[in-house]
Amino acid sequence: MFKNSRAIKKILLPLCALVISAFYVDAAAAQNPIKPPTAKPTTAAPPPPPPAAPPARAQAGEQEDESRQIFFDYAESRPKKSAASAKPKKSRRYVRRTPKAAVGVGAGVSKDAKPNDAKVPVRKGEELAQVGVTIWQLRPSGASDDKETRILDQEETDARVELTPVRIEAETLLKVRDKVRLSIESPRTGYLYVIDRELYADGSMSAPYLIFPTQRTRGGDNAVRAGVLIDIPAQDDSPNCFTLKPSRPDQVGEVLTVLVTTEPLDIPPLQRKYMRLDEAQVAEWERMWKTDAERFEMEGGAGQTWTQAEKAASGNESRVLDQEDPAPQTIYRVTTKPGNAVMITVPLRYAASAASSKDSGKQ
Repeated sequence: MFKNSRAIKKILLPLCALVISAFYVDAAAAQNPIKPPTAKPTTAAPPPPPPAAPPARAQAGEQEDESRQIFFDYAESRPKKSAASAKPKKSRRYVRRTPKAAVGVGAGVSKDAKPNDAKVPVRKGEELAQVGVTIWQLRPSGASDDKETRILDQEETDARVELTPVRIEAETLLKVRDKVRLSIESPRTGYLYVIDRELYADGSMSAPYLIFPTQRTRGGDNAVRAGVLIDIPAQDDSPNCFTLKPSRPDQVGEVLTVLVTTEPLDIPPLQRKYMRLDEAQVAEWERMWKTDAERFEMEGGAGQTWTQAEKAASGNESRVLDQEDPAPQTIYRVTTKPGNAVMITVPLRYAASAASSKDSGKQ
């Protein structure tokens, strides 16, 4: 049985070597196990950079386009000047003056209100409508003022004192004893109503009074159309202006509500004097028609004096302003549904805490 011992050794020795090497490999693996590869942490992709702000020149261009559009929308409703008598076109620009907090019924006028660029949204089924208002502040006439556009101060009985109407922006602070007049123009055909209320420091208001129409102004005719100016008071009214004076110590201003309706309102018969309206009825009109408004002021218009064209258009019903005649100082733009009335709010703010009222009305 030992004849093949050498051959057996040749077979067994390699097998033993394999067993021993496998043992050492298993021991090493037990001491240093192989760790599975770990996934590299992933980082979220950086957010895309914010869109670059449009260049200042582009922003200025947008404002310029809007300014031109405001005037174009308003002026195109007027009749065109005939080619034979056409005058060189004047450059007219309007600047947005929309306050952050709109002045509304039951809310005081904040002296800290500043302009912003919030635009009135136009929803489906609505349209834009505009009303032009010019507030005239009367000052003593100077030698260079047009004699044809002066107004006689009716309060002065001992001497002849002439006054010249000068444009002011709608938010200009007024002083006690200031004299003012209003010119209103509606690009749409309809019927004009102007309601006045005193505004007090706590935000409350007086009873509403209808200051236009009255029987003594245009005989009660309140029909309006593009190019027709309505002066309040009328040129031949007595008194022919509003003189601002204190009514009570806590009065801080006046709030005028301007209405342009498609049909005459159902109100009591007109009187020669200002007529007190039912507060509930006025509140109902506001509920139906009051909306936020944008206000635009003619750039460089404040300080310009009353022109003969404006005097003629407001004093003679057959004379209308054309596209080349002076435009309103202030344009209010609102959204409304077709057929609805247009309602805007025009505040008259007093500079002093001892505010003022009109001595020409509410008698």
